[in-house]
Amino acid sequence: MRLLLVEDDQLLGDGLKTALSQEGYAVDWVSDGPAASLALQTHTYELAVLDLNLPGKSGLDVLRDMRRSQIATPVLILTARDTVTDRVEGLDSGADDYLQKPFELDELCARLRALLRRGQGRSTPTVIHGDVELDPAAHKVFNKGREVELSLREYELLKFLLDNRGRAVSRARIEEALYPWNAEIESNAIEVHVHHLRKKLDTNLIRTLRGVGYIIDTPQEQP
Repeated sequence: MRLLLVEDDQLLGDGLKTALSQEGYAVDWVSDGPAASLALQTHTYELAVLDLNLPGKSGLDVLRDMRRSQIATPVLILTARDTVTDRVEGLDSGADDYLQKPFELDELCARLRALLRRGQGRSTPTVIHGDVELDPAAHKVFNKGREVELSLREYELLKFLLDNRGRAVSRARIEEALYPWNAEIESNAIEVHVHHLRKKLDTNLIRTLRGVGYIIDTPQEQP
């Protein structure tokens, strides 16, 4: 999942980028308001983590501008501002969640998973498709009740395709969702990951649409 991290504290930002990357997110990190607005206008993100006290442009202004531009990316405000007025203003400006610093990383990750669930219209934490079950909290995948070992990239690709069931997604869109800025991507990387997922789970799980991309069919659409 592609995530925008907006944090001007270099030590905290570096730590969060590392931690969230280990959780499987493709993290783009910017440290000022204008850069955040530019990133949101030019890239597609599944989530954004936004500080409020930013140089150049406040986090609230970034948030208000993105909502005026009809950018629906779920936003979690992560800030030291701790008054009720601050929380109300942040949520009323378009934030989806609000977490005060200092914080526990486990809680931040749980809140991000909850935002993804709500954005996808899911009420349950696990994703179930036929014999395949994916547990985002534990980063585990099961097939017919047995755990299947996947690489981090294979896991994220499977999750992305399951989250987009019934919709064809191009290789370019997959790369955008799975890789951060300046990542070196082998020309056949997605094809290789798809091959591994088919081999480990089900040869018919992921369908190739030539000239279009890949799709996991919803149950009623499966051939």
